[in-house]
Amino acid sequence: MSKSSACANLPALQWLLRYWKSVLPKGGISLLIWLIWCLPGLALELRVAIQEGTNQVLVGTSNTGVIRNLRGQPVGQVPGGQSLTIAAQWSQLQAGDWQANAFWVEPSEGGYVFIGDRWYRGRALVTATGSGLTAVNHVELEHYLYSVVGGEMPTSWPLEALKAQAVAARSYVLYQRQRGRNPHYDVGDTTSWQVYEGLADEASSTQAAVEATRNQVLIYGNQIIEAVFHSSSGGHTENVEDVWSQAIPYLRGVQDFDAGAPVYQWVETLSLDEFNRRIPDIGLLHNATPQRTTPRGRIQEIRLEGDRGARVMSGNDFRNALNLRSTLFSIAIAGDTVQII
Repeated sequence: MSKSSACANLPALQWLLRYWKSVLPKGGISLLIWLIWCLPGLALELRVAIQEGTNQVLVGTSNTGVIRNLRGQPVGQVPGGQSLTIAAQWSQLQAGDWQANAFWVEPSEGGYVFIGDRWYRGRALVTATGSGLTAVNHVELEHYLYSVVGGEMPTSWPLEALKAQAVAARSYVLYQRQRGRNPHYDVGDTTSWQVYEGLADEASSTQAAVEATRNQVLIYGNQIIEAVFHSSSGGHTENVEDVWSQAIPYLRGVQDFDAGAPVYQWVETLSLDEFNRRIPDIGLLHNATPQRTTPRGRIQEIRLEGDRGARVMSGNDFRNALNLRSTLFSIAIAGDTVQII
C-alpha cells in the first residue's frame, strides 16, 4: 500500500490491514491484490500529476467548490464555472487572498474539477514544491481508467480490445502506485506514464470496458506486473533486458501482429544542417554505423562520423535527439539529406 494514498477512509480499514498482513502467507497473494479482489466496495484513490514545476496553475469547479488547506480546514469557496489562479511565491502558494503551502480544490457532489486547461473527476491538490508548484488530481482508480482507455486507444474500437486495454492500464498504474517513487503523486499524465486527459477522453465505450473488467489485473508470481504497452512494435517486441534493465520473466519478446498500424513503417527526413543542430560536435554527417543492436535489430549504440569529428551514442539518446518513433531504423545519406527509415 502507498503510505500517502489511502484506499478508503473507513475506521475498520487499518485493523483489517494489520490483520491480513499477519495472516497472509509469505510468498502468497499480495495485500494490494487481496484488497482489489475482496474489498471491491472500497474506492482506491490515485494521485495523478497534471502540472509539475510551474509557477502558477488555473483551477476551478463545475459547481460550487470548496478551497481547503492541507489540514482540511475550509478557507473559502469558488463559484461554479469560475476560475482561480494559484501561484507559487517562494515556499508558499497564493490563491486570491488566501495563502498556504498547499490547497485542496474540491467540487460539490457530482461536480468536476478544472486543472490547467482540462476538466477532471475527483479533486485537486496544489502543493508548493522546490521548483514552483505541483498540481495533482486525486481520482478514483476506475474513474481514472475511463479516461486512460480513451487516451491510449480509439474509443470506436471493439469492446474486447478496450477491455484488454483497461486491464493492462489498471495493472500498470497499480504497479507504479506500489513503487511509490514520488512523494507527491503516483503517476504523471503523459506518454511517459499513461495518457490521461480527464473527461475529454471518456466515452460510453471506455466506461463499459472499465466496468466489465472491474478489479481485474495481470499478475505474475502473485504480484501485479509492470504491464507496459505500446502503439506499434514494428512486428516483434524485445526481451526487456535488451532494452531497459535486467531480465523479467513476463516481459519477453514475442511476435506482434500490428502490420496494419499506421506507424508500423515510418520515415524521418532531415537536412544535414538540421541533423547537425540536433546532434552537434561532429559537423556534417558522413557516416552512421550501428555498433550494437538487439536480437531484433533495434539500435543500442551507434557511431556517427562527421567532417569535424565522431561520437558514439546510445540508441535511445539518438532517438530522443531526433524525436524518432523507435530505435528500429536504418540511415541513408543522400546529398544534403539524411533519411531515417
